[in-house]
Parts: sequence; structure tokens; C-alpha cells
Amino acid sequence: MAHVFSFWESRSFYDSFMARSHDRLAASQSGTFKDAQVKLFDYRFDVKTGFEPRFTDADLVRVAHCRVHEERAEHFTLMQEKVWNPAMAGSPGMIRGLFGEAPGPEFLILSMWLSAAEHGKYRTERVERLALRAQTEADVAALTGDIVGLEPSWTV
Repeated sequence: MAHVFSFWESRSFYDSFMARSHDRLAASQSGTFKDAQVKLFDYRFDVKTGFEPRFTDADLVRVAHCRVHEERAEHFTLMQEKVWNPAMAGSPGMIRGLFGEAPGPEFLILSMWLSAAEHGKYRTERVERLALRAQTEADVAALTGDIVGLEPSWTV
């Protein structure tokens, strides 16, 4: 499995790429992958510090894709900002991240880490305490995610 993250300067640049170049590029990649899933998220806020789409200083990305109960979306966003972000920012190995939103309501939390060992220090017990405090179980209808080891030769 591969995860590909792309970041656009603006929606108009994204729309222009889709209108002018996407089909030609997709045709040239035909047969090189199967079961692609694509989601477009709008940036809402940073996790820890000002997000930069730079991966050269990170070895690992943690991505969480959350489908949230519609009536709980505002609470979920507030808890991400007031509970989860400060906890992640306090983890020494966490470099930076972002919180994005798509209609549905769906959210993407992407965090970049110095290493798997540093991410491992963000202990299960701590995550469970934070989830209770943030009432995550009441907010989230479905959660998928992955821990992605970065391949430097794939970074452009």
C-alpha cells in the first residue's frame, strides 16, 4: 500500500490541474496501481506549528481519517484544537501536522514525526485518556488510519 499526499497552494491551482493535466497523467499511469482512493480536504488549522508540506525532516507520518457524526462535528473540531493538539505538540518527536475537513463531515489529521521510536513514546494509555477527555467515541462514526514510513526517494 502507498499513501500519496499532495498539497495545493489554492483551490484554483487544483481545479486548473484537474481540468488541464490530470487525465493525461492518469492515462500514463494506467496499470501501475489498483483500488486508488482519493479524498480532497480543506485545510482548517495547524497541529503544533505552522504546517509546511516538507517531508525531508520527518521519517514517519501518522494519518487519521475520521468520519464524524454530523451533530458532533463542531465538538470534534473544538476537541482537536483544545485537547489533541496541545497533547501532540507536547510530544518532543512530533514535528508538525495539519487538520483538514471534507464534506460528510470527514476530517484528516496528519502528523509528522522524527521517527517511529519518537511516535512510540506517544503511549497508548495517554491516547486513551485523551480520547475519554475529548469524548472521541461520541464524536466519531468511523476511524481509519495508518502509520506511514516515508520513502525519501518518493518525496518531490
